[in-house]
Amino acid sequence: MSATGISAQTYARRRRQLMRMAGGDAIVVVPAAPERIRSRDTHYPYRQDSDLWYLSGFAEPEAVLVLVPGRKHGESLLFCRERDPEREGWDGPRAGPEGAVDNHGMDDAYPFDDLDEILPGLLEGRSRVYYHFGRDVEFDIKLIGWVNRVRAQMRMGAQPPHEFLELGHLLDEMRLFKDRDELRLMQRAADISVEAHRMAMRAARPGVHEYELQAELERVFRSHDAEPAYGSIVGAGGNACVLHYRTNKAQAKAGELVLIDAGAEYRGYAADITRTFPVGGRFTKAQRALHDLVGDAQRAALAQARPGVPYEAGHHAAVETLTEGLLRLGLLKGALEKNIAEGHYKRFYRHKTGHWLGLDVHDVGEYRVDGESRLLEPGMVFTIEPGLYIPADDKTVHETWRGIGIRTEDDVLITKEGHKVLTDKLVRDAEAIEAFMAQP
Repeated sequence: MSATGISAQTYARRRRQLMRMAGGDAIVVVPAAPERIRSRDTHYPYRQDSDLWYLSGFAEPEAVLVLVPGRKHGESLLFCRERDPEREGWDGPRAGPEGAVDNHGMDDAYPFDDLDEILPGLLEGRSRVYYHFGRDVEFDIKLIGWVNRVRAQMRMGAQPPHEFLELGHLLDEMRLFKDRDELRLMQRAADISVEAHRMAMRAARPGVHEYELQAELERVFRSHDAEPAYGSIVGAGGNACVLHYRTNKAQAKAGELVLIDAGAEYRGYAADITRTFPVGGRFTKAQRALHDLVGDAQRAALAQARPGVPYEAGHHAAVETLTEGLLRLGLLKGALEKNIAEGHYKRFYRHKTGHWLGLDVHDVGEYRVDGESRLLEPGMVFTIEPGLYIPADDKTVHETWRGIGIRTEDDVLITKEGHKVLTDKLVRDAEAIEAFMAQP
């Protein structure tokens, strides 16, 4: 097993499968993610392009994976940086072309600087190019230039590609179904995230700053060789009503709830958990009523998580449960069907009930096929995350409800028998949360 947690043989199998799908006259081009400047001569932490990672486990920038089905001298080629003792003394070791072959299972590898010389020859004679156009404009221009160089040789018999296809049409579908190695890494990311959320709950007290809870979460991530899968959301009081709140600077007051939406990334794979809990350890009656309602909605959605059921069924079940509860509590008025049909619930529930999860937090994969919600199948992993958000300045509701934001989110794998909740070890309902926070 490699340092990525996935064997070189598995990466090779994925590349072969992609090439079979692409066809014998195609070529697949997958560039590494570019490095991003944070400020002047400092960079953001580097994170590899998910597709290149999925197909190779190669972590370095300035690399391009090229798959050439049926090529006699090797089908899997990697262009990467050469070894350079001077630069490695500054930036750390490089694999080099030799390491790409010996340690990453490539059929052949070339210096990154030789792309301009070699890639036009690889494009020649291939009828279709699979590539992510629009993701990296600078590389788009280079690829068009290489294709044009082949076109310029048409009078001399060169055959340029005549079809350009979105790589996602093939690769997204592969990535949607997680194999055993991926599920092991995703469970590890989930377990680390569960521990991080527990420690944040333990650290909660009236007067704590949101950034202190964030620090506790991310300390646990790093202590397990993981990192944040996305910007951690720690929203106290009314900040919990901001769906993508990232400021994390406010102080939590007695009587307020804290919403934490945070997950670890482990070996490239993400977890995504949200819990909402009282900073003082006890829910108020209004907070408890809404928290219980969100829990009911999550259970209703989870009941739809089984093979053969449309993906959207979970969202519809959550919406119906939330709308019923909002009517019962007096936050909505009128008939259930009318409130759902006219979307009145969206005042308090603005988002969908989940998303695919994997190498990306909002992972790739179609949600609809031929205009219909796709059916769930074993190997799919997604989140279930209903919520309710009542802004502090909403004068149309009684003040008891104002400023309450609640979301409960778990990571769910579809199995042959039904489903498995990867994040099930973290307390979820109000009673269990209160009991956990009361422990010494």
